[in-house]
Amino acid sequence: MKSKRIILLGSTGSIGTNTLDVVRRFRDRFQIVALAAGENISLLADQIEEFSPEIVSVKRPDLAKALEERLRHKGIKNLTIVSGREGLIKVATWPSGDLVVSALVGAVGLLPTYEAIVAQKDIALANKETLVMAGPLVMEEAKRRGVKIIPVDSEHSAIFQALCGNPAREVKKIVLTASGGPFLRRPLHELDKVTPEEAVAHPRWKMGAKISVDSATLMNKALEVIEAHFLFGLPSEKIKVLIHPQSIVHSLVEYQDGSFIAQMGPPDMRIPIAYALSWPERLPLELPEFDLAKASPLSFEEPDLKRFPALALAYKAISEGGGAPAVLNAANEVAVAAFLQGQIPFSAIVPIVQKTLSMVEIRDIHSIQEVMEIDLLARIQAEALVLEEVS
Repeated sequence: MKSKRIILLGSTGSIGTNTLDVVRRFRDRFQIVALAAGENISLLADQIEEFSPEIVSVKRPDLAKALEERLRHKGIKNLTIVSGREGLIKVATWPSGDLVVSALVGAVGLLPTYEAIVAQKDIALANKETLVMAGPLVMEEAKRRGVKIIPVDSEHSAIFQALCGNPAREVKKIVLTASGGPFLRRPLHELDKVTPEEAVAHPRWKMGAKISVDSATLMNKALEVIEAHFLFGLPSEKIKVLIHPQSIVHSLVEYQDGSFIAQMGPPDMRIPIAYALSWPERLPLELPEFDLAKASPLSFEEPDLKRFPALALAYKAISEGGGAPAVLNAANEVAVAAFLQGQIPFSAIVPIVQKTLSMVEIRDIHSIQEVMEIDLLARIQAEALVLEEVS
C-alpha cells in the first residue's frame, strides 16, 4: 500500500509531537514530507534528522539560518528551509503532500490552511481558529475543491465519529464536553489571584500554554462551539456544552429518537490524531489498556455561566455572524498573551474579549483578506483595553 504523505504545520507543539509519535509507530503507512515550526529549532532539527522531510519552515529568517547551521553539524544537506508567512504557505501547499495536519495555534493557522485547501490538500484540522475566523469561506472552498476536512480536536473527532452513517436530519443536538479546567471548584473571588503557572496546569490534558488558559476560562469550548457550528452545519441551538471533569466521554450526539451516541476513551490526543490520519480506517495504537471501571464514576453538569462567561460569547458571536467570531478570537489571543506575560489578571481575560466584541464594528466577510483586516482591528482594540487595564 502506498504511504500517505504528511505535511505537518506546528510540528514542535503538543499536537505536532503527538502526530509524529503516531507516524513513528506506522512508518509503513505514513511519510513526513514537510514540517513547519515556530522558534524551537532545537527540537525541529531532531525531527528533521528522524523524519527526513523535503522542506521545513520556521518563524523568521534568522531562525532559518540558525537551523541551517545546526543541520550542517548533523551532516544534513539538500533540505529546503523557508521562513515567515510565505514559507508557511509554501510548506502547506508543498506538491508532494497528500494530507495537511494543521496543528498551529491561533490565527496564524488560517492562511496556510486555507491555501492548502485551495491546493486541494485534505486537511486534518487541529487549528480551530481556521473555522472560527472564516468558517463559511473555508467550508465553501473545501466543498468547491473536493477537499475533506477531518477534525483532530478530541471533541470534534468524537462528534465526527458519532455522526458516521447517520443522516444530519436525525440529529437532535450535539453535546460538547468540557473538563472545566483547573478552576472548576475555585471560589470566584479567588480568580483574580490565579497565576499563569496555575492556569496552564490542566488536570487532564497535556497542552500548550495558550490552549490551557483557554480551557481554564472555557474560551476553548466557546471556540469549539463556533467551530462545530461551521464544521457540522448545525445551528447554535443544536450545540450544547456539558462539564465532564473526568474527560472520558469526549462528546455525544443526541438523535431524534432519544438515543445518545458517545465516543469515549482515555484523554490521549494520539487517538483522534491517528483516526484523522488513517480515516476511514482505525490503527492498532497499542496504548496502555484503559480500565473504564477505574475511571468511574462519570459525572456531567451544566456549565456555570457566572464562572464561565466566555461560553455565552460564542453563541453571541454566532448570532451576530459576519466577522464577530474573528473578533472574539483575536481579542482572546491578545488577552491571553497579556495574562501570560503578567500584564492583566486572569479575571480580566473574558471582559476584554466581551468589550472588544461590543466596540469593533461587525460586518459581513467575503474574502480571507477581509477576515485578516477584521482580525487586525480587533487586536488593536483589545491591546488598547489591555493598556487601560494595566494603567
